[in-house]
Amino acid sequence: MAAVKPSVATDPETLPADGVFADLIGQREAVRVLRAAAASAARVVAGTAESAGAMTHSWIFTGPPGSGRSVAARAFAAALQCDRDGIGCGVCHGCHTVLGGTHADVRFVVPEGLSISVGEMRALVLRAGTAPSNGRWQVVVISDADRLTEAAGNALLKAIEEPPPRTVFLLCAPSTHPDDISVTIRSRCRVVPLVQPSADAVAQVLMTRDGVAPDMAAWAASAAQGHVGRAKRLAGDPQARGRRDAVLAVPRRLTGVGACYDAASALIEAAEAEAVASVADSDAAERAALEQALGAGGTGRGAASAMRGAAGQIKELERRQRSRATRAQRDALDRALVDLAAFYRDVLVTTLRAPVRVVHADSAETSGAAAGRWAPESTLRRLEAVLRCRDEIDQNVKPRIAVEAMMLALWRG
Repeated sequence: MAAVKPSVATDPETLPADGVFADLIGQREAVRVLRAAAASAARVVAGTAESAGAMTHSWIFTGPPGSGRSVAARAFAAALQCDRDGIGCGVCHGCHTVLGGTHADVRFVVPEGLSISVGEMRALVLRAGTAPSNGRWQVVVISDADRLTEAAGNALLKAIEEPPPRTVFLLCAPSTHPDDISVTIRSRCRVVPLVQPSADAVAQVLMTRDGVAPDMAAWAASAAQGHVGRAKRLAGDPQARGRRDAVLAVPRRLTGVGACYDAASALIEAAEAEAVASVADSDAAERAALEQALGAGGTGRGAASAMRGAAGQIKELERRQRSRATRAQRDALDRALVDLAAFYRDVLVTTLRAPVRVVHADSAETSGAAAGRWAPESTLRRLEAVLRCRDEIDQNVKPRIAVEAMMLALWRG
């Protein structure tokens, strides 16, 4: 095993207040737990503690979308590799390389398609069993661990049950429900629950970190429902705001059966267009890089036959890209459904005069008018129809079928 790097002298006045955890918004308790674990891990590396104490080899980060599951996992990985005895300073070489995704001992698994295959997981577990090159920790960060296939979950379980002494697994999932993560994996991991950040906290981040104007920051934070990434997109992307406006116009468009099918088609097509735009650049770059590696454009002897023999690799790339596009489309559609569900939630809030703020303040007039026309039971049925559509798509029902059924339910009330 490589020698441990010596600690770097720490001057508190020269370090950021939150270090690697600065982007983890509204998660004070989680940060406290992770800092304590990183400090305990540093003592193990230094040989001053016989056991890890607050540290363990397997972690699950749970929380609603936008709460920062992957941010927390990445920050914790950086703290484990921090050159300043695990304090997660954010300025040392270890922290910088982890946060930048280039650290030799930290691997990030981000599923591009609908699932993480057993082949991917077996290869990852095999590499994770090696000794860390810097003498600290070998860290595996699995985003969207709820997309593990059953076989991939079993492969991971074997590694978690008997982990190498310096390997840490960090899993991110919406919850610890068996639909998201297997009971056996859950039982061997320490859970770090994250909460939805408040709109005020998100708005403050947009203003201080991204330079967003106060009014726009407050609006975007409320409309994004605590999702920091989406709030940033809404604040800075007019097209994202336009797509949201189109979704919130759906309830007014549902005047008959034909209008329901038209609205469903418009929603599906908008999600497809957003997905194509989001992956177009990466798809083109991947294909160009592969063709170059295979000798495309070459004029030497055997160049043409080499490209013909590479047809299988190109087809495999196209398959992965189609899978990624499908995932991107479903993610875009799900964001639209979340906005639509929030509209019906606002109608209920207005009807019942609940002492909470509406999510879509700029559509308060529309939701208020709907509250005057619909009975609470009818609004609740509409809200349930949107949530049911999300569940059906998550269970691989064809999106168009699920959305058309939802639109008809919304029209009927």
